[in-house]
Amino acid sequence: METVEKPDPFDYVRTWNQERTERGWWHSFELPDGTGIEGVCDLPGLKDRLGQFPIPQDLRGKRVLDIGAWDGWFSFEMERRGAEVLAVDNWDNPRFHEMRSILKSRVEYRQFDIYDLTPQSVGQFDIVLFMGVLYHLKHPLLALERVCALTRELAAVDSFVLREEHRPGAQVDQRPIMEFYENDEFGGQTDNWIGPSVPCLLALCRTAGFARVELRNVIEKSACVACYRQWEPPSEADGPELLRAAHNLNYGINFSSRHDEYLTAWFRYSGQALTRDDVQPEVGGLGVRPIHVNQFAGDQWQANFKLPPGLHAGWQEVRIRIRGSRPGSAQRIAVDLPLPDSPIRLKSVCDGKTWVPGHLDLSQGRVISLWIEGLPENADVNNVRVLLDGRPLLVTYLEAEPRDGARQVNAELQSPIQPGEASVIVELGAQRTEPAALRINST
Repeated sequence: METVEKPDPFDYVRTWNQERTERGWWHSFELPDGTGIEGVCDLPGLKDRLGQFPIPQDLRGKRVLDIGAWDGWFSFEMERRGAEVLAVDNWDNPRFHEMRSILKSRVEYRQFDIYDLTPQSVGQFDIVLFMGVLYHLKHPLLALERVCALTRELAAVDSFVLREEHRPGAQVDQRPIMEFYENDEFGGQTDNWIGPSVPCLLALCRTAGFARVELRNVIEKSACVACYRQWEPPSEADGPELLRAAHNLNYGINFSSRHDEYLTAWFRYSGQALTRDDVQPEVGGLGVRPIHVNQFAGDQWQANFKLPPGLHAGWQEVRIRIRGSRPGSAQRIAVDLPLPDSPIRLKSVCDGKTWVPGHLDLSQGRVISLWIEGLPENADVNNVRVLLDGRPLLVTYLEAEPRDGARQVNAELQSPIQPGEASVIVELGAQRTEPAALRINST
């Protein structure tokens, strides 16, 4: 029986490449003298793709970044609307420069790898265009995190998506799945790495750190997703009381924007049961969707969420909204704040239960309380180390505000210890206190 070979659903990519070789241009343009350039992507198609996104016609005062600008139609259109535009690509496209000269454009053009684009290298932008780039990348989630960090308001994400026609019967329209193309399986191109389904593309954008992710449309060859950094304008309802916000692993208040770090927030709420869609955290005014929400005691709730990309170094306020309420009360965290190199002094140490100075009664408990002078504001239970005869104790509490110049720290013994004389030392970064004597009793 003769085998009928199925048509390759990605053959259109080969056709596009042939057309680009023949025409030279990928984008089409309308020139100032009334003539035009016909590229592979016609003008109605380019305008339709951009028109899927809620981008105003008047962009005066706005800063726009076009990632993967190629010949530059999107860049020049943003400039036409009044924006200050930076166009970047991973190669120096001579046709962009040619069109920039023809249009007498002031768009800035720079060559960049997507993974090197950071707020430190190029700043931040009100609008970021990420059109037809994602599926060309081997590390799509990392790239979307870079895009999120660069965005102040809106990122327009346009990407190829898997559809039923590509994988009949696989229900790709309902499943958050992604194909990986090791070689040239996607249209004969070795730089087409991934094919996400629509649910997968939306999940990737949410996971990257955007507050709101809105599917605008699925057009002929791609899906258009609007990604916002802020929640919707608040209603008149009051937000919840935030009890505490801390690092989800070490329970400190210090965070690094260079790492994939998450917060745990505890808050009060006495209304109906909450889901992830109801709880709207924000840090430094940037919203982020929680990955976990649960009720753990009466009116007390817990939410875990990603540290939003693109925060400036310094103290940032964490707040929670509920279903579009106003932001609730705030707790502060420290982002990318180094510890000051200033001396610290162990003022006193005592039993954490009996409060007897210089003693620990093991029959009463295994906690000691210390009062330490010179602790900086961003000292926390993770970066303050308490050593008992060189062995680290578990720091369980650090007083937020100093009293009489010192802050209380509680530390708990985690392993057996023999009664007798011991020495306590506190460390913070490169600083180390003088030792304090501690008499350990078992009765």
